[in-house]
Amino acid sequence: MARMIVALICFCSCFYADCAPGVMLFNGSSNTELAGAVAECLDQKVHKAHISKFNDGEIRIQILENVRNCDVFILQSTSISKDSTVNDNLMELYLMIRAMKRSSAKSVTAIIPYFGYARQDRKTQGRVPISASDVAMLLEVAGADHVVAIDLHCGQIQGFFHETPVDNLFASTIFVPYIARLGLYDPVIVSPDAGGVERAKTFIEGLQSLGVPSKMAVIVKQRAEAGVVETMNLVGKVQGSDVVIVDDICDTAGTLVKAAQELKDHGARRVFACITHPLLSGPACMRIEGSCLEELIVTDTVPLRGPIPNNIKQLSVAPLLARAITHIINGESLSNLFRYNEL
Repeated sequence: MARMIVALICFCSCFYADCAPGVMLFNGSSNTELAGAVAECLDQKVHKAHISKFNDGEIRIQILENVRNCDVFILQSTSISKDSTVNDNLMELYLMIRAMKRSSAKSVTAIIPYFGYARQDRKTQGRVPISASDVAMLLEVAGADHVVAIDLHCGQIQGFFHETPVDNLFASTIFVPYIARLGLYDPVIVSPDAGGVERAKTFIEGLQSLGVPSKMAVIVKQRAEAGVVETMNLVGKVQGSDVVIVDDICDTAGTLVKAAQELKDHGARRVFACITHPLLSGPACMRIEGSCLEELIVTDTVPLRGPIPNNIKQLSVAPLLARAITHIINGESLSNLFRYNEL
């Protein structure tokens, strides 16, 4: 009888070990290289899901591993990628979350390095959607238990989620140490518009914490229409200084290149730029290559496509996301990730 009891205990222990809740990282098709880098930082693997399309373009998802009672993390930017559109990648994320929920995952965290549809965050004219809010509603309906993003286009997007907690990480924790090592002369941090002043201020505080004092300047723009800048006016002094433009998105690079030239015209010594999300649509790369930008530093929240000019430098957010995942798994605060000596 004793042997039977011991054998039964051993059998139950083995069964429990095999079925114990675990942590699983998946990715959609928008950020496969970034997902691999995050998995490497975690000393884990990216788990298997089959993503394809039907002949008419509909997204087809199949999760190839058991996720029952597991804490699932899905890494997917809702941006354009090599073989997928913005809408494809958003639908992939939605369907992957639904598939995980239907497969009895314990929790589903959506890691969205670049949160698309964020530029329409309010009604500026009649009869238009508030797209950022509508995408937030879509992800909540899908069943996301937690959302992690990097440099949301505007902070109020976190408030568009009414049930799902949102953590917005700052790419400045990646950029600031890199800029601090460049040895800039009398550095000035430039916000390309009034809405980015808070981002520039955070950047300055980060440099200060690393012993690099800097000043701020702001470019005040007047737009003729979306994506078209009519006039620019500089508020602040950049004469004889190395300057760093700080922004979250670079799309066609027209505004960025024009801002860089404006700073040069005001006597800036060298012009750098730190842009979190390099969408780089249309003529962007050609414009950047022919611009006065000494270096454009970007992250891999959005994969770079096509030939990349020599003055573009890419830094990885993989260590930042890996630390965020680790803190979430361990139930720890993510506030440490806003310190510049933590990564």
